[in-house]
Amino acid sequence: MKTQMLVPLHTYPMPDENGIALHAAAVARHLDADVHALVLKVSIPRVSSALGNMLIDVPAMIGDAKEKCRLRGEELVQAMRDETGPSGISLRTTEIECLPAAFGDAVAGHGRYHDLVMVGLESKNDPLQATAEAAIFGSGRPTLLVPEEMPVATFGHVMIGWDGSSVAARAVADARDFLRRARIITIASVTDEKSLPEEDPGSRLAEYLARHEIQTTVVRVQSQGRPIAQALQEHAQEVGADMLVMGAFGHSRMRDFVLGGATSGILRQLQLPVLLSR
Repeated sequence: MKTQMLVPLHTYPMPDENGIALHAAAVARHLDADVHALVLKVSIPRVSSALGNMLIDVPAMIGDAKEKCRLRGEELVQAMRDETGPSGISLRTTEIECLPAAFGDAVAGHGRYHDLVMVGLESKNDPLQATAEAAIFGSGRPTLLVPEEMPVATFGHVMIGWDGSSVAARAVADARDFLRRARIITIASVTDEKSLPEEDPGSRLAEYLARHEIQTTVVRVQSQGRPIAQALQEHAQEVGADMLVMGAFGHSRMRDFVLGGATSGILRQLQLPVLLSR
């Protein structure tokens, strides 16, 4: 049975770049997945105001915004077809129209009927980040975040961020298709950020995966005061990993982890594909 992957395509107010199609096709080829592109179009309620219509043509502005959404949606869908078609990847598309504030909830709702949600991210694109957060919290499915501005990953080297928790175990289970296809797997535990449940949880995970004929390397990472997301991403890049697998830590902590601050947090500083499970 093929993996069913949902890929939201934003058309407003800060749309996805065409690079999302490259990443979606790469993941679909790697997993032998079918792709469902969810085109998110804006719904703008009409506000009746005689004074407003005298000063600005509100209906014309709404019409212009919707036309831009339509055109951008067509461009993104065509980009998806151009990338998936030559590889024989099954692609279907659905268009929905809603308020921008509801984009995330719509993606989360559709995501529950798929095996994986893939969300493209760009630096300083708040709408994409909001959708990613909603998918992580609300879909009940693993969410793969991909940096649209970066080259497409090969997923040959996967790094697992491991702390021995139940949510990290959930992430490992959700990443099994990536792990089975990887040439190299690194298990990384940050040892100076918080108390771990046991002395060497990484080795225990390695033993478990070895029983499934998945060979791994275990490393310990020092955060040295860096946010854990930053420490793990930077270590992943140092060892040449193409992808990072992590679990969530519960709503309040995960929300802080995802959103971070102005200079930290994985949504605002995504450096490589990251699979998150909650």
